[in-house]
Amino acid sequence: MEKNDYIFGIRSVIEAIKSDKNIDKILIKRGLQGDLSVELNELIFQFDINHQLVPEEKLNRITRKNHQGVIAFISPVPFHNLEEIITQTYESGKTPLMLYLDQITDVRNFGAITRSAECAGVDCIIIPEKGSAQINGDAIKTSSGALHSIPICKVKNPVSTINNMHQNGIKVFAATEKAEANYFNFDYKVPCLIVMGSEDHGISDGILRIADELIKIPLQGKIESLNVSVATGILLFEAVKQRL
Repeated sequence: MEKNDYIFGIRSVIEAIKSDKNIDKILIKRGLQGDLSVELNELIFQFDINHQLVPEEKLNRITRKNHQGVIAFISPVPFHNLEEIITQTYESGKTPLMLYLDQITDVRNFGAITRSAECAGVDCIIIPEKGSAQINGDAIKTSSGALHSIPICKVKNPVSTINNMHQNGIKVFAATEKAEANYFNFDYKVPCLIVMGSEDHGISDGILRIADELIKIPLQGKIESLNVSVATGILLFEAVKQRL
């Protein structure tokens, strides 16, 4: 973990929040007390910042310095409002092509996916607030800088997000080995969201139940699955091919 990926100490984290740093997540020692901790909690709820109560041992594994029970992870890129991105995309006259990454935690896969998405003209990448890869220096490097170009949106409730896509006229395609239909049998010229899941767990059941279409990539070899970044590229450029 790079030193620039996090800051520690209650006062330092408070000042980071007040100065509009791109805070990804805050870890707080269970049972932390004091006036500064009260101020920190008020800011966390005021700005709706992702946070987690953890044992002190977890903080000590990140740094042995005097963290005072608080460590904040800093994102090198800003997070965008999904509703605003959807509105801006429609207003620009573009047919939305968006990507949701469900439970993809590998930083290098995330970076590689971002690079493919940027090349495919994806309007934004959506990730859940919890259970997603940390956006750090490794992710930036693997993305070849694409993370500085493509909007990233963090959402609290994935199912609510998918329902919101439906309300905005966006069709949801979920890539899963449980699908019966091959990906190339569908029309991606419509406004669409492609959902990709992790290689270990796939897409969560809640999302699979409300997706418009379940799609799969037919495999001919003995290995049962593709790397998720490769699979994402295949699906995104099917949409590109159809739209050209």
